[in-house]
Amino acid sequence: MGKKYDYLIVGSGLFGAVFAHEARRAGKTCLVVDKRNHRGGNIYCEDVEGIHVHKYGAHIFHTDNKEVWNYVNSFVEFNRYTNSPVARYQDKLYNLPFNMNTFYQLWGVTTPAEAQARIEEQRAEYAHITEPANLEEQALTLCGKDIYEKLIKGYTEKQWGRAATELPAFIIRRLPFRFTFDNNYFNDAYQGIPVGGYNVLIDALLEGVEVRLGTDYFAHKAELDMLAGKVLFTGCIDEFFDYRCGHLEYRSLRFEERRLKVENFQGNAVVNYTERAVPYTRVIEHKHFEYGRQPHTVVTYEYPDSFAPGKEPYYPVNDEKNGRIYEDYRQLALNTPGVLFGGRLGRYTYADMDDTVAAALKLAREIF
Repeated sequence: MGKKYDYLIVGSGLFGAVFAHEARRAGKTCLVVDKRNHRGGNIYCEDVEGIHVHKYGAHIFHTDNKEVWNYVNSFVEFNRYTNSPVARYQDKLYNLPFNMNTFYQLWGVTTPAEAQARIEEQRAEYAHITEPANLEEQALTLCGKDIYEKLIKGYTEKQWGRAATELPAFIIRRLPFRFTFDNNYFNDAYQGIPVGGYNVLIDALLEGVEVRLGTDYFAHKAELDMLAGKVLFTGCIDEFFDYRCGHLEYRSLRFEERRLKVENFQGNAVVNYTERAVPYTRVIEHKHFEYGRQPHTVVTYEYPDSFAPGKEPYYPVNDEKNGRIYEDYRQLALNTPGVLFGGRLGRYTYADMDDTVAAALKLAREIF
């Protein structure tokens, strides 16, 4: 008996949705399954009284890849949103990324030469550290005490759940300084948010594709595998192989959402809280992604969290040990006929959305 579908796609996130669209364009039939009760994976937006709430943290599309930009814009119009986060430390606000506004806020300097001199003066205190042994030493040699203690240390320690002296130096390889008054976080040529939220993009990609939500692949693996000739798996690669090479490590997040009866809570889409004593890393005010004018607002407090079964794996812990474990799984994947692996969990990588789209298009082109 022939298979009902050419491809079973496990996960309806960005990678799975792009691949499904390209497969359908190539005349292939696909079944997409997702254990959540919605499409879109972590870019899913919930409509809360006209505000598109990014349910799994802020997602800002940015890219230098014109082909990817044209591709996503062929499905949905993007607005001109520019990511300009603000950092808050002990009730003072600092612009990000580190630019002339930040240096003025820190030291009162007004020219690039003054800012560079102040940074070099602060770095000089740590010139004796020639081989940084940890993240703290690495950061101090790159930027000095003020920027490190106010804007890096607490945020990073919260993010990773460990002291900066216990984190590897390679996490901060370099720190970009901009000696212009420019608060645009990204250097990319293209940037924005889909008008109407990310669901518009996902729905357009999955148009004409059968999608089954609330379906746990592993609970129905045998019957689902029987339905299709090939599988694209975008979940955790170690779970697919029943952890036979060991568990890959992740960091997780938890979100606390509040609907407030004020028009404008913080004046910016993203405010980072860089003190270790403040338990959350950032507060997201979703209406500012789309220049909303609603009389109310929705904010999300984002808390870093340890990963455990039942929690969502967000960030791979990219150290040597996990790199070795993933390489073992990658070799297994290469030798598993009829199964493709993709997405941040299937490839154990922290990927921006444009990289995810590009990777899915590349895989589709190789096959179709």
